[in-house]
Amino acid sequence: MERVRYQRVRLMEQEDRRPEWKNIKPAHEKLWIWQKAHKLHLEICKIGKRLPRHETYKLRSQAERSSKSVADNIAEGNESYYYNDKMKGFFTARKEAAETQNHLRDMEDKGYLSHSKSQDMIDEYEEIKRGINGMIKTISEKKDTYGKKGSRKI
Repeated sequence: MERVRYQRVRLMEQEDRRPEWKNIKPAHEKLWIWQKAHKLHLEICKIGKRLPRHETYKLRSQAERSSKSVADNIAEGNESYYYNDKMKGFFTARKEAAETQNHLRDMEDKGYLSHSKSQDMIDEYEEIKRGINGMIKTISEKKDTYGKKGSRKI
């Protein structure tokens, strides 16, 4: 028993000595739209746990998947190198945000979520969609220099 405890302590000490480059966050985690989408996904997961059992594989699953997909596609779009891949990620994120808004409205209509809570979350997804549109516009404006040899990454 003492040996196992000693090994655990040694492992923890080794983890503390990781090089600084391993503590750097991915670029997409610095985006406010990703941070907000991730926060909303976690909130939808909490709401999903309160849904009735018969909604587990219907509304809950769909809402959780679409909300997760928003953050996933923002990350994918931001980290893509090529223009078309980058745009595809952001276009998909925008569609998934609209789908999540629809699931939130369904939860409200079925009485699982209050009007004020669903409206607040729908408004936050609307803000995310505006942010995604801004990213798309910025990337489109830089299209001519994007992905060419010697050009800087967007």
